[in-house]
Amino acid sequence: MQCVGSIFKKKMAGKNLTDIKEFILLGFSDVPDLQGLLFGIFVIIYISILTGNGLILLITKSDSTLQTPMYYFLGNFSFLEICYTSVTLPRMLADLWTQMRTISLSTCAIQLGFFLILGGTECFLLAVMAYDRYVAICRPLYYPLIMNHQMCARLVIGSWIGAIPVQAGLTYEIFSLPFCGSNKINHVFCDAPPLVKLKCGNSLLNEFPVYANAVLFGMFPFLLILVSYVKIITTIMKLPSATGRSKAFSTCSSHLIVVGLFFGSAIITYLLPKSKESGETDKVLSLFYTTLTPLFNPLIYSLRNKDVIMAMRKLLPK
Repeated sequence: MQCVGSIFKKKMAGKNLTDIKEFILLGFSDVPDLQGLLFGIFVIIYISILTGNGLILLITKSDSTLQTPMYYFLGNFSFLEICYTSVTLPRMLADLWTQMRTISLSTCAIQLGFFLILGGTECFLLAVMAYDRYVAICRPLYYPLIMNHQMCARLVIGSWIGAIPVQAGLTYEIFSLPFCGSNKINHVFCDAPPLVKLKCGNSLLNEFPVYANAVLFGMFPFLLILVSYVKIITTIMKLPSATGRSKAFSTCSSHLIVVGLFFGSAIITYLLPKSKESGETDKVLSLFYTTLTPLFNPLIYSLRNKDVIMAMRKLLPK
């Protein structure tokens, strides 16, 4: 009888999966009076992200003085930010405008898959940019040999495609098992942590792949960046000239700010233990690594970089 009961439960779980044809993204439904204001704010943010990162991409490709590995990676990073934001923000804007918060099971899976793949790419690319600064400052004589065009292209291609198999596998893992009970996702887009909360079975077993994925694509690149910057700072402090130390720090500070914004909020969201009340916090933190980092990226790199400012002056009319 117990065996029959377990088989019946499994069948019912499978039935629940087929019954759920769509999810409801709660988003900002708890503040109905602010829907119009939020729509206007996020429209401005999205346009700013597209314009700012598009401008960075354009000048790094067109200006002859910026044809170096650092700006090659920056151009790729700006293009990535445009793609990364476009996975979530347009859908969020549509939900705010229409108040139709439903999303089909397949669309949710596609959004999650692209979001995870591009998020993993961003982690790898930030690590590559840290490695570039490490070689430039700690191995300056070997920099042209190590960071040649072929190596830079390999690092970028590896960053773009390296995350695809694992993140596609995690997406399949999340959607291959049935969801139980409510189909309401307390989030602004289809993200792994809130989806896992809706899955049937042992919550710890369901959450383990998400934690493992966060360690692989979050903590591991972050530790590489940390090690790189420990060596960079050690090398900079040994420079005899105060001007040389200041110049070396200025080339790294912009990247460090972006790393802090992105990894800080993402690690808190994916790796810290969850509670039933953590949904609202996760919702806010997700806006940091999906919206604020892409928004601040062009500002941080342009306002703190004389080469970028000069290139913008050449490109834009006075």
